[in-house]
Amino acid sequence: MGHINVEIKARCPDPQAIRETLQARHADFRGVDRQIDTYFRANRGRLKLREGQIENSLVYYEREDQTGPKQSDVMLFPSTPGSALKEILIRSLRILVVVEKQREIYFIDNVKFHIDTVKGLGSFVEIEAIDADGSFGKDKLLAQCRLFLELFKVAPEDLVAGSYSDLLLSGLRNNDNPNATTHTAADTTKTS
Repeated sequence: MGHINVEIKARCPDPQAIRETLQARHADFRGVDRQIDTYFRANRGRLKLREGQIENSLVYYEREDQTGPKQSDVMLFPSTPGSALKEILIRSLRILVVVEKQREIYFIDNVKFHIDTVKGLGSFVEIEAIDADGSFGKDKLLAQCRLFLELFKVAPEDLVAGSYSDLLLSGLRNNDNPNATTHTAADTTKTS
């Protein structure tokens, strides 16, 4: 089943300041997850398989690439590590790019926070105001994101429009990101 998020992604020069702000507001710390997100070539939106110790899902989402708060229409399908799902996706769709990250996960009510360290990209903070059942509405979600944007003192120049996959692919196209992990058609016959 799908739901609506309003999201913000920003570069994070001081992750400790974000942690302290979350702790001061009694955020629920869910843990640190080492995640591998495998993005597949999709005709529309973005499709990724997330593999972690805490979160494991096939995720499809559509979102405008813009800085600041943006709506994301998300569909999640829980996955089981080690199942045939990844192999099926690789053979049928081919891999676009792989994003490796360490993610700290926090919640305050319906708002989820990530402090991410992304291989080849650096540190980021994400704010996701989630309306899982339609009870909040887009305006309330936007207000929640803006509140935390101010509390975290995110500079406008640190806001990121696209996904980590876009940043890695852009770096590869510009040949300035030697740490990015990508896969080509030749990689479609085996999984990692």
